[in-house]
Amino acid sequence: MKYFVLLLLFVSQISLSQKNRRTEQSVWVDSVYNQMSFDERVGQLFMVAAYSNKDTVHTNAIDKLITNYKIGGLIFFQGGPYRQAKLTNQFQAKSKLPMFIGIDAEWGLAMRLDSVNRFPWNMTLGAIQNNKLIEKVGEEYGKQSKRMGIHFNFAPVLDINTNPLNPIIGNRSFGEDKFNVTEKALALMKGVQREGVFATGKHFPGHGATETDSHHTLPMVNFTKERIEDVEFYPYKKLFKEGLASVMVAHLNVPSLEPRENYPSSISYNIVTNILQKQLGFEGLIFTDALNMKGASNFKQPGEIDLEAFLAGNDILLFAENVPVALEKICVAYQDTIITEERFAHSVKKILQFKYKAGLDKYKPIDTKNLSKDVNPIDNNALQYELYENATTVLRNEESILPIKDIENENIAYVKLGDDGNSAFLNTLKQYTEVTEISEPNIDTLLLKLETYTKVIVGFHKADGAWKKHDFKAEELAKLDAIAKRKKVILDVFAKPYSLLPITDFTNIEGLIVSYQNTDVSQIVSGQLIFGAFEAKGKLPVSINTSFSVGDGLKTEKLDVLGFTAPENVGVNSTILSKIDKIAQKAIDAKMTPGAQILVARKGKVIYQKSFGYHTYDNLIKVKNSDVYDVASLTKMISTLPNLMQLYDKNKVELDTKLGKMLPLFNDSDKKNITFKDLLSHQARLQAWVPFYKETLDKDQKPSEKYYRKLPDSQFSLQVADSLFIRNDYHDTIMNTIAKSKLLPKKEYKYSDFTFIILKEYLEKTTHQSLNVLSYGNFFKPLGMNNTLYNPLQKIAKDRIPPTEIDTYFRYQNIQGHVHDMEAAMEGGVAGHAGIFSNAIDVAKMMQMYLQKGKYAGKEYFSEATFNTFNTCHFCSEGNRRGLGFDKQQLPGTSGPTCGCASMSSFGHTGFTGTMAWADPEQELVYIFLSNRTFPDSNKPNTLSKENIREDIQKIIYEAIIKG
Repeated sequence: MKYFVLLLLFVSQISLSQKNRRTEQSVWVDSVYNQMSFDERVGQLFMVAAYSNKDTVHTNAIDKLITNYKIGGLIFFQGGPYRQAKLTNQFQAKSKLPMFIGIDAEWGLAMRLDSVNRFPWNMTLGAIQNNKLIEKVGEEYGKQSKRMGIHFNFAPVLDINTNPLNPIIGNRSFGEDKFNVTEKALALMKGVQREGVFATGKHFPGHGATETDSHHTLPMVNFTKERIEDVEFYPYKKLFKEGLASVMVAHLNVPSLEPRENYPSSISYNIVTNILQKQLGFEGLIFTDALNMKGASNFKQPGEIDLEAFLAGNDILLFAENVPVALEKICVAYQDTIITEERFAHSVKKILQFKYKAGLDKYKPIDTKNLSKDVNPIDNNALQYELYENATTVLRNEESILPIKDIENENIAYVKLGDDGNSAFLNTLKQYTEVTEISEPNIDTLLLKLETYTKVIVGFHKADGAWKKHDFKAEELAKLDAIAKRKKVILDVFAKPYSLLPITDFTNIEGLIVSYQNTDVSQIVSGQLIFGAFEAKGKLPVSINTSFSVGDGLKTEKLDVLGFTAPENVGVNSTILSKIDKIAQKAIDAKMTPGAQILVARKGKVIYQKSFGYHTYDNLIKVKNSDVYDVASLTKMISTLPNLMQLYDKNKVELDTKLGKMLPLFNDSDKKNITFKDLLSHQARLQAWVPFYKETLDKDQKPSEKYYRKLPDSQFSLQVADSLFIRNDYHDTIMNTIAKSKLLPKKEYKYSDFTFIILKEYLEKTTHQSLNVLSYGNFFKPLGMNNTLYNPLQKIAKDRIPPTEIDTYFRYQNIQGHVHDMEAAMEGGVAGHAGIFSNAIDVAKMMQMYLQKGKYAGKEYFSEATFNTFNTCHFCSEGNRRGLGFDKQQLPGTSGPTCGCASMSSFGHTGFTGTMAWADPEQELVYIFLSNRTFPDSNKPNTLSKENIREDIQKIIYEAIIKG
């Protein structure tokens, strides 16, 4: 009972507070109205067009309208945020009563202003099934507008686009289904108005079925009254009940609602007053559509059209062409009692009520400090990814062509159609596997080039403009048809869905994706969908002939592959994460390394992928994400270790298996009882390394002719560097040297390259395959690590490979594309401890596979139990932090490879050339750092390590994780 009384008291207090506010509003409105001159009252009816990209002639003209004619508002068009804010402050300062500021921002301020993030079109949003996301979009519109001192956003569009050929609405509509349009518009309205900005439903009574553009002529809506009430009015009725602030009336010819021939709806008393206000009960503000549009201005002269619009029942006359003439016409009509005081006061007082609601009774100028940052908040980028992931729609998926799996068995081509950019899409596809772009205008030649490919992805890319044509050209349709008849095709349409209308038969198109817009984010998202980084969720908001209906949209399978998104979508603060840039630049500026690649992924999504600096200090070739680095000791973890894990998983080797049993070479040595476990833990008492190359130099310390040739032959086929080949049998000398080397006196942790030189030998003897072939077939190809390989010059252009050193002690040349490690070079570039070249995204795939305990893209490479065994610190209690092959976080009180902030379950490796790959299961993190810090001299002080560059970057990553 006590709580019930408290609840009643609380409710009554709220009711009293609301009543007090209404009373205060009424008092303010009456007070202002009574103090206004007649001209000032009339001026409130006008909202004039303003631009922040025009000259002082325009600015002076607006100043004059404010000063002399007391206009009540401005609708801003093209310009920029800072310029508009500055002008708004200037204009408001001249106005006795603060003006309304409005803007047509149907997909956010970017519809009118430069330097602002663009949100998707309404039709793209119409494909989204989660209306909470649409509400979130509305909130962002509201925040943008509020920050810019804007009171009215002329959105949402409530037109139901039932005519696919509509020249002016189209993508501005949420679709052709009245229920979907209503749900989306309502969600958008709630979001906008929750932020204190007024939403405006438009274009009443409904512009969706028109065939002409009201900017140029008066469009016809030839529906019955019953049909209009059932369909076109449906969203208005729903939004009115939910508190829609305002409505914009279109310039339309609607015979069933206005019997006068070719009489615009915007000046029809029956439509504006009898239907909108009386029949539908709308009590908010009513705007005309722009009165300079030909749909209105062709009908009556400036001034006359304004008077007619007011007489029809509109409150605010938008974009009046001649305010002085219009004002005079209205004054004369008032004097002649054509306009009554009651009618006049009705609109002016309503305007004042909304000015009070907008806070204009306590007007404050716009603070321009941090304006650009505030209208472009970082989390908008995260929302963009969410929106396109939820909108992208799959309409065909024959033979489950989507997502593409088993990429090791695929040879994929990409063909571009359309006249707009495609780089983000193609780059994303290439992040997953090798995709070859084929460009050829001649159809026969194109088909010939496509002959060897198993699948063809066709991207249709059209410029991202709501009013631009998105039609296929005849030759493009012919090309698509020819390809589809001969190859398995995935067609991805980065354009409005109506672009599909000319295609009457989709039988030969196995995969069909509608991505709606050709933005970078839509391209990145769609590329991920094709390879299964997320499942398709979008539903078609319009029908396409008889082929596809509203609501069509197939779900696709989600695979456990790396995707790409904004940091906030995986709980990471992008502002903090961006501090990585500064640390990376510090390393480059201080010449700790000429360049670097850095990648961060969390929860299976790449959230940071950047390249810094140049290949060398001459600053000629910038580092790109596609470049490949000599990753040095990361080879152990990328190539040798996963193959060993597979053998262990198949019970081919056990932790206590002795080296003498693994390799007979060691049977007669003091190393025969070393266990597999001790080898991988780096406590087998092996020497750290031996400079094997020194034994192959002559008295002048140059490569001896006894061991090397400048040209290869059957006895000297292993390439060490450019024009340098070592004799084939020297490998045996290396292995015998290791077998005869002295063991260290004490069994304790001592890092040794011998371990993985030995294990490479074991793998090759056991599998009867060379390590490069083994790693490629078992891991690199199926994981899509197409830029990961030994001896990269066999496949990759030299200018994509940063050099590692100018060698002045062994090979006497610039080492570029050949492995830096001397022993690995003497093995022909293929070794167990070094030799791999790769880029950050490829290394990340391997680390993600480890993070997923042996699984990636629906395939199991080894069991979870095996991974757990290898990622266990078996000898932590003895002061050895190592797992089996993996390096681990340093033990308390000791130095080590990480920032000290990673979890104890984390694992990874570092490399001599300035590389690091680390994963943390507890935070689902992958961190990759690749560089060529050894250039030009590997003997110079390792300042990259001494200055903790890699560790400091890792620390930033952990600091960026959003807590809670």
